[in-house]
Amino acid sequence: MEKLQNVQLNLNIEALLLLNLILAIIMFGVALDLRFRDFKIIFHLPRAPLIGLVAQFLLLPAFTYLLVQLLEPEPGMALGMILVATCPGGNVSNVMTHLARGNTALSVSMTAISSAAAVLLTPLNFAFWGSLDPAHAALLQELDVNPLQIFFSVVLVLGVPLVVGMTVAARFPGFAARARNHIRYLSYFFFLGFIAVAFAMNADYFVEFIGLIFLGVFLHNAMGFILGYGSARLLRIQERDARAISLETGIQNAGLALALVLTYFADQGGMAIIAGWYGIWELIAGLLLAAIWARNGSAKGEGLSHRAAAKDGAGNSREE
Repeated sequence: MEKLQNVQLNLNIEALLLLNLILAIIMFGVALDLRFRDFKIIFHLPRAPLIGLVAQFLLLPAFTYLLVQLLEPEPGMALGMILVATCPGGNVSNVMTHLARGNTALSVSMTAISSAAAVLLTPLNFAFWGSLDPAHAALLQELDVNPLQIFFSVVLVLGVPLVVGMTVAARFPGFAARARNHIRYLSYFFFLGFIAVAFAMNADYFVEFIGLIFLGVFLHNAMGFILGYGSARLLRIQERDARAISLETGIQNAGLALALVLTYFADQGGMAIIAGWYGIWELIAGLLLAAIWARNGSAKGEGLSHRAAAKDGAGNSREE
């Protein structure tokens, strides 16, 4: 069997540019549903967003590091898992939170906040956790990737579309209201299409190594859901908010991870296949989890967004 680290995916520079464009459009579509005042939620009612951000940017990378120490995968796979863990929440978590009858407003706000925070935290987290193990650190040094390079990539893919989208929403609210769902769903369609085509072009590799990567991705993804939900409930966060935090922590922006891998780690097949399979598996697992919660009925508790609306004297809160 060919070593996973030697696998070269059949994706060219045009495919990478297309992936980055799709990710930017997805972020732009999400930003059309946001206002700059949405970020104030973390100052007015900070518990739920802060718990979610801690689960996402501190607990998940830390426990991912422990998981790779336990499983001892080859360095490329390990770095792929760590990179996924350091990315912000995936935008599809908003849809899944709605299906799960969780707090959709909190999910959207957390996606925006984590995407903004990821500009700094993703490269710093990846550099820190990726260098703790000598074997992983040696591979990083061999690849000679500067965290500053990753920083600029995240700025272009997430930061710029976020600011542009929110600016358009503020200045042209009518256009934003008409366009947001069309852009979001169309971009999701193209993203899923990209994943499907990439999977088809590299099906032999996925089939050959699925037994090697499935367990790691399964445990990694399940750990994200559990860390998000468990930390929220342990700190007495309402059920609706806990569901949003769980899905936001478990649904990572694997598309961003894949784009970073193809840009800076193109010769590391293990990293690419981990990021690609995580992007597929998290959709399956997230939908299953959302369906289970939906069958259990509406979550009790008014949730953060309703409490925020109650505190807003003008009552200017968007509906979930």
